[in-house]
Amino acid sequence: MSHIKVPQDRIGAIIGPQGSVKKIIEERTTATLDIDSENGTVEVIAGDDPVGAMRAADVIQAIGRGFNPEKTYIFFDDDLIMLEIIDLSQTASTPKELLRLKGRIIGKGGKTREIIESLIGVKMSVYGKTVSAIGHPDQILIVRTAMDMLIGGATHGAVYSFLEKKKQDLMRSQLDSY
Repeated sequence: MSHIKVPQDRIGAIIGPQGSVKKIIEERTTATLDIDSENGTVEVIAGDDPVGAMRAADVIQAIGRGFNPEKTYIFFDDDLIMLEIIDLSQTASTPKELLRLKGRIIGKGGKTREIIESLIGVKMSVYGKTVSAIGHPDQILIVRTAMDMLIGGATHGAVYSFLEKKKQDLMRSQLDSY
């Protein structure tokens, strides 16, 4: 059993229209969700499948970090998928600085985030004081490095070059595994 604190404005997304999202999570994982919308806590009670309960917790955390529920269902189909949450408030000392960092990560019109998602094959969300990614461990490592580069002030061009190179590496390692 685990308790997950979720931002108040994301509780509705976890429940979904007529409880549809909650129902999908419970059906796919055999876990039971006890949602307290007053204080924003979701209790995950394991069913027959303890791994399912862990996956349910991942899905709830991801939705809580701003992901569209449909994008989180990948956790049910792929055991290697993981959620990485980077807390930008550890780096940004002022609200203005936080806004600047989020702007660098999202890019003009969402361009930088889109490039990262399409080149590396991850899903990303920038929400509140965090930037989160859903992907395989090798993808998450690349995203983490790209985030560190952007936070550290690297040019977008340098980050894009790094991502292009890493995309080639990923493609090569996928070919090697066949």
